[in-house]
Amino acid sequence: MEPAAGGPAEVRPLDELDRRIVSALQLDGRASWTAVAERCGTSVPTVARRAERLFADGVIRVAVMPEVGADGPSESFVLRVTCRPGQQMRAMEELAAMAEVRFLALVTGEDDIVAECVIPRGASLFEHLVDAVQRLEGVERCRSDLLLHVYKVAHDWSRQLLGEGDAASAATHPHCQPAHFDDTDRAMLALLREDGRASFRALAQELGLNESTVRRRLERLQIGGCVAVVTLVPAAALGLESETLLRISVTPSRLGEVAAALASYRSVRYLAATLDGSSLLCEVIAESTEDLFSFTTQVLAPLPGVLGWAAAMEVMVAKRGFVTTPWWEERVRRASRPLAVEGRRGA
Repeated sequence: MEPAAGGPAEVRPLDELDRRIVSALQLDGRASWTAVAERCGTSVPTVARRAERLFADGVIRVAVMPEVGADGPSESFVLRVTCRPGQQMRAMEELAAMAEVRFLALVTGEDDIVAECVIPRGASLFEHLVDAVQRLEGVERCRSDLLLHVYKVAHDWSRQLLGEGDAASAATHPHCQPAHFDDTDRAMLALLREDGRASFRALAQELGLNESTVRRRLERLQIGGCVAVVTLVPAAALGLESETLLRISVTPSRLGEVAAALASYRSVRYLAATLDGSSLLCEVIAESTEDLFSFTTQVLAPLPGVLGWAAAMEVMVAKRGFVTTPWWEERVRRASRPLAVEGRRGA
């Protein structure tokens, strides 16, 4: 894969206090600055000032998103996309704009892009997985695979890796249905997608409701497992060098056993079974290449039932949890500036 021109600026590693603030926000992205300050052991003004700078710099973003199922039964597919030379970023931009894309990353290896696409059950797979993607500018080939079962999703992965969380975060299985949302709920979530930390007062003013009503509505959706508060942060900002996707081939009879073992490791952020080849899709975060080597040789390789794996490092993540990352948006803005200047010159 060719390196993308005009790639993102180097991410500045955060100091210890900023890391603790990020950790607290991954635990609860809507926590008050008072609660965050208590967890971080510092003053409220210090936390508010530091956090506001992190948001302004595009290091973190908080969004509240409906869980899968909010729009009805669905299926999730992993897409592995190969692009024509020099067309990777164009394809990424178009994929990022698709509402059904939940995860999107530019990667190394035999594929250029890996994405997760959530499709309404019963919808045309050809239309969503073949026609729509193959028509994108620059796409040469797209391979898709059904996700059969998700074993682990760690939204608070930074807390775990910093030694502040439990070793395993089990995947949630919300029983969310469209009937659990009304038009007001959806209007509220549209606002919270843009700013997950919007105050209840601001939401109430936008929706024409009182604060207590808005608070009850959001709490009801959270308790029912119908929404997730997502806090996005680049791993590099926390001093973590390697985000890697592994496609692990497993002896069919040992699939559950291998999955249970891998899910217990802090460095495993995501783990799911796929239909093709009795395999597991595993996302691993490591502090360094040496730590990644240790994981593959000392953790993965010795597991009974593991037959082998293929790996791809994440070069740039554009979406997580259906939310566009701020560092990807900044990269797109910077890349488009010269084009805008040329357009004005030619006017």
